[in-house]
Amino acid sequence: MSLDEKFIPVRITFYEIVGNLFKKIAGFFGYPENSGMPTIYDIPDEVYVRSQFLDNLPQHRTFWPPVQRPETWFEMIVGPTPKVESVPRYIYESSQEGFYNFYIENYKNIYFLPDWLSEFIQVRLNICLDISLLETIREVLFIGLMVYSQMVILRIALSWFIYINPYTFPWCYLAAAVDWTEDVLQGIVPAILGVNITGSIFLGILGVIADSLNHLIFTMPFLPSEAEEAQLAVNDEMKNVLVFHYLPILWYRHPIPNEIREFWYNERPEILDYMQKAYGDLDIQFLPDNIIQELNQQSDLVTQATSINNHFPTQLLSNEFLTNLSFLHGHLH
Repeated sequence: MSLDEKFIPVRITFYEIVGNLFKKIAGFFGYPENSGMPTIYDIPDEVYVRSQFLDNLPQHRTFWPPVQRPETWFEMIVGPTPKVESVPRYIYESSQEGFYNFYIENYKNIYFLPDWLSEFIQVRLNICLDISLLETIREVLFIGLMVYSQMVILRIALSWFIYINPYTFPWCYLAAAVDWTEDVLQGIVPAILGVNITGSIFLGILGVIADSLNHLIFTMPFLPSEAEEAQLAVNDEMKNVLVFHYLPILWYRHPIPNEIREFWYNERPEILDYMQKAYGDLDIQFLPDNIIQELNQQSDLVTQATSINNHFPTQLLSNEFLTNLSFLHGHLH
């Protein structure tokens, strides 16, 4: 008989003693009549279907370090620079939906700006159609976070070389740029086996923030809440997409930027014609401000000419004056 087999009766006895102890303790709470809290509760069908749909969505995948595709001699020697791998926007025009429609593939890990922030950027900062400035800001933030993470890695590496004093020139600048993170996190993150892991924790935070920029989507001129879920055939494959189409809600709540209306009037009259026909009953101003001012001035001239014609006696108005006045009235009309 082996040693394990000799301890089998002891193990069984211990299990029985612990089981009986738990049953006696549970008896004070009404066991076995009281079954306790239910382990599974009923989920509404629509909530369950929605959760299943979100779980089945694919993830927008990014890679770090970036894929090695050098384009210059510098990148071939040093390596490619980090770039944002954003979700592409597919813009399309339609005679039914308008000229500023686009769709994106639907992922479970994409992020949008809040509606209030997107509205502030479009209305107050006048960033509506051209989002190149926002894309540039995201690129700068992403590269800045990547550069700073490399500085943190270098600072951690210096701490392992005891013969290098990090507070001497030129390492003192690196220590001044990174050591403040240890002052902030050292009281929160404990050391493990005497090893300070605040640098590793801070690197993880930087990585999460930088990777979130890859999944951030700008929806201008629409608000993020205007997205409509649909399915489209992309490369002969049905995919779940988010569609932004028709008239942006901000162009109904607020005046359309004048430079956009001037662009329609001067360079894309077909857009102006579509907007006036499709949304002419919504009391939205589609003409540029200078055209509205000219029309108002012409209307004032017609009103003044009509007033003169009504107030002056007929004998004071010569035939030539009346002829010119009628021509002006008809031309302005």
